[in-house]
Amino acid sequence: MTNKIKSDKCSFCGREKAEVNLLIAGIDGHICDRCADQAHSIIQEEVKKDSTFDLEGANLLKPKEIKEFLDQYVIGQDEAKKTLAVSVYNHYKRLKQAVDADETEIEKSNIILVGETGTGKTLLARTIARMLHVPFTIVDATVLTEAGYVGEDIESLLTRLLQAADYNVEAAERGIVFIDEIDKIARKGDNPSITRDVSGEGVQQGLLKLLEGSTVNVPPQGGRKHPEQKLIPVDTKNILFICGGAFDGIERKIANRLNTKVIGYAAAKKADRIERENLLQYVAPQDLKSFGLIPEIIGRLPVLTYLNPLDRKTLRNILTEPKNSVIKQYKKLFKIDGIDLDFEEEAYDYIVDKAVEFKLGARGLRSICENIMNDAMFFTPSEDIDSLHITKEYAENKIMRSNIQRLKAV
Repeated sequence: MTNKIKSDKCSFCGREKAEVNLLIAGIDGHICDRCADQAHSIIQEEVKKDSTFDLEGANLLKPKEIKEFLDQYVIGQDEAKKTLAVSVYNHYKRLKQAVDADETEIEKSNIILVGETGTGKTLLARTIARMLHVPFTIVDATVLTEAGYVGEDIESLLTRLLQAADYNVEAAERGIVFIDEIDKIARKGDNPSITRDVSGEGVQQGLLKLLEGSTVNVPPQGGRKHPEQKLIPVDTKNILFICGGAFDGIERKIANRLNTKVIGYAAAKKADRIERENLLQYVAPQDLKSFGLIPEIIGRLPVLTYLNPLDRKTLRNILTEPKNSVIKQYKKLFKIDGIDLDFEEEAYDYIVDKAVEFKLGARGLRSICENIMNDAMFFTPSEDIDSLHITKEYAENKIMRSNIQRLKAV
């Protein structure tokens, strides 16, 4: 009996059974819950050290194949897809390049995407992240401020990338960062600020070293730098930066620039060919400068492309066609409760008409569908039904009774 009591203790730390919450018995020993947790942590740390992004063994897709993958999830925006596909493919080739005798070094081409809200900038970034063999992270520029002010330091962009790479610095130095809402850090006036613009021009100046390529000391857990905190040096030379922003109001800058060139009869005839409904396709670096981006940062984002506004036909396809379309998501939600959900074609057309009316882009489709389906999602799980049919009249009734009607464009 005495030997039994002595054996009921952890073989690692020696704690008795009464001192621990759980004691797991093995063939010739025991382990307590505390030692098991610690062993699990050690294993995770060792796995992180060994984790690598095998670029050499990866089956790299060609630009056309990358675009075909994007087509499954994002409707339209062919120009932006082609630009992204080429840039990502070139990024892979650049990482795999060998040092030639002629010492020709391929430089990276950071990208900036310009497009109205809801046209798919962030969706493109999230979709392309699914197929990449390098660390990828999406960060928001709206939270960034100059060092020393309330907000996040510029280096927090690289902290997120390190986390995506499981703190494998070598892998992080070959990654891709998507900076969303880049237009929100435009300087507040047309002229350089004589006072501190800590969330605008100051952030742009802080981004210069990251975009160009330099060694940056990064706090591994994020937050502010402290003298006692261990920093990780990260070289951004091979990190590809993709920036996206709505640039609300930049159409006026584009229109002004195009109008200044209309001189004489021939120029006026040429101006007639300009598509006034989609001025973003004529966006140029000088428009970004007029909007508030400093010339130095524009020069470090050499690839400029645009996303087209969503017309009615595109919205109709977005509603039903992609793998993760809004309608397919609702059908799956109801299928989990054993209910077959279907919509009549006129209901689809009504949802698209409202999205065009409210001018909310693709996000507007989700908002409208939520207002239509909310009551059904509330009541049907408690009812004994196996199918639900949504008609145009049902959709009209739910929209007219909802607060979303207040979004109607004036």
